[in-house]
Amino acid sequence: MQALKFDWNPISGIDIAGNFKIHFYSLMWVTAFILGWYIMKRIFTKEKVSLTYLDPLFIYTVLATMIGARLGHVLFYQSELISEDFFSIFLPFKFKGGFQFTGFQGLASHGAAIGIIIGMYLYRRKYNYKSLLWILDRVVIPVASGAIFIRIGNFINSEIIGKVTDSNFGVRFIQDQYYKNEIVQLTGIKDVQKAYNAVTDNPQFQNLLDAVPYRHPSQLYESFCYVFVFLILWYFYSKTTKKDQTGFLFGLFLVLLWSIRFFIEFTKEPQGEEYINWFGLNTGQWLSIPFVLIGLYFMFVYKPKTTVK
Repeated sequence: MQALKFDWNPISGIDIAGNFKIHFYSLMWVTAFILGWYIMKRIFTKEKVSLTYLDPLFIYTVLATMIGARLGHVLFYQSELISEDFFSIFLPFKFKGGFQFTGFQGLASHGAAIGIIIGMYLYRRKYNYKSLLWILDRVVIPVASGAIFIRIGNFINSEIIGKVTDSNFGVRFIQDQYYKNEIVQLTGIKDVQKAYNAVTDNPQFQNLLDAVPYRHPSQLYESFCYVFVFLILWYFYSKTTKKDQTGFLFGLFLVLLWSIRFFIEFTKEPQGEEYINWFGLNTGQWLSIPFVLIGLYFMFVYKPKTTVK
């Protein structure tokens, strides 16, 4: 069973010039959005909705997702940025401690969910061809597929790591264990990536490798589960009449995705400052509970006042 344990020490992106790097995490977001566009195009075509509405929907979704995810992270997990490094909230750069291109790191899925709901409301106000819930019932399908790639991106970045485990399935996240400056100092190798590689490849630094604990690959657990969320949503949309029950798919998405998030949180390390930590549940779990309850409401209680065509 030792084969199920491995060391994770990848390059996180492609160096372009100076401090500028194309992060694989960013490419995962691009993949998620492009795939989502094609899924929505198929839905629009299937339901004979004009494709002229598709590109505006894409733009609203991208902006709502990114803005909501970023603000959600700051409000729920890293509020100190407001006073310490304000412009890094909105720009892909870090200014505190020296200027550095970071990409848009620090994105919260709860914030993204709120952002998407608000974004779809604003979109519906401008493009009044279907109801808000009709749009939400469909847009959650590509959102579920996108979540798969986002968590893979988190794994590549060695972020949102799991708790230490002695099970037969564990990962040693080398780059999470040692900061860049720290690994350069400990190995005496000035090139950061080569310094990280030395930890796993050079027996001289076996002590540094041994100090890294095996952890749950929580990102992969979550990504794997989201595959089934997408497949279940697609099944109910394409193979049943549930797509005609207003709010059902939206509710099903909320119940499935946030239930998964709730339980996988038990395997995760805290993300930043845990402002809510009651009864043994962390911030992510408490934020997930209202989404699950709202989902159950739309699945089993909600009745539209008028018939949606």
